[in-house]
Amino acid sequence: MRETREPLPAWSMAVAAMMMIQLSSAFSVGLIEQVGAGGTAWLRLVFGGVIFLMIARPQFRRIRRQDVAPILGLGVATAVMSVAFLSALEHIPLGTAVAIEFLGPLAVAAIRSGSARMLAWPALALVGVVLLTEPWEGETNLIGVGFALLAGAGWGTYILLTQKVGDRFTGISSLSMTIPIAALMATFVGAPQVIPDFDWRVLPIALGLALLSPVLPFGLEMLALRRMTHTAFGTLMALEPAFGVLVGLIVLHQIPSFVQWIGIGLVVLAGAAAQRSGTRTPAPELDPAPHA
Repeated sequence: MRETREPLPAWSMAVAAMMMIQLSSAFSVGLIEQVGAGGTAWLRLVFGGVIFLMIARPQFRRIRRQDVAPILGLGVATAVMSVAFLSALEHIPLGTAVAIEFLGPLAVAAIRSGSARMLAWPALALVGVVLLTEPWEGETNLIGVGFALLAGAGWGTYILLTQKVGDRFTGISSLSMTIPIAALMATFVGAPQVIPDFDWRVLPIALGLALLSPVLPFGLEMLALRRMTHTAFGTLMALEPAFGVLVGLIVLHQIPSFVQWIGIGLVVLAGAAAQRSGTRTPAPELDPAPHA
């Protein structure tokens, strides 16, 4: 009798995506010093858009009039999230930037929760985020915090629109539409930083970073969101600050304090608890729609 292989758990795809994103962010620090945060984000998105167009044909025939706004909105949210977060890294440590950015999906998890009991996990994650940021220590870099908050707003919007768009378009075909839109939006910020002193040697570096983010993790997140609730996915993202601190320690030698390690434990606990009830029935396939 032939064995039926179970698909990978949705939470495992989300965790793998988070690790790739943090590694890409850490490795981007060197490129940021050469072409700026906007230029780095732009190059990553351009290469990511080209790769998605090569491996997945956009399903233009399925686009309905009501699909246009979510698709455009997801592209804009992706651009804002990418440019703002890398801009934050110019001012604050990786783990701190991720912790502040996490407030975006945390808000999504709390607002969209259908169960009062599930609100306990976002609350616990919030405590961990506060411990990770340590606002009582020294002077706060308001510019870095501002960029991280803007990235958080983009991240929360990205989660909402990714699930909405992912329910309409199968596989990663939606990314072949939204990532090019994000690259186009980032052009206004990134191109002025890259073109004046263009050096072709940054291109292979940007290509490698694009594979780490957005190509592989965004594809994994799209698949995960088709089988998870907003609340479960948003709270599972509480693991992101933990990965940010750990990757910052290993790659960038940014040493966390004892209090920050406690914060890591709290967000990991909240994320692990949330994924236990995070299964979501995939949306049914719809018939191809005419051109919008």
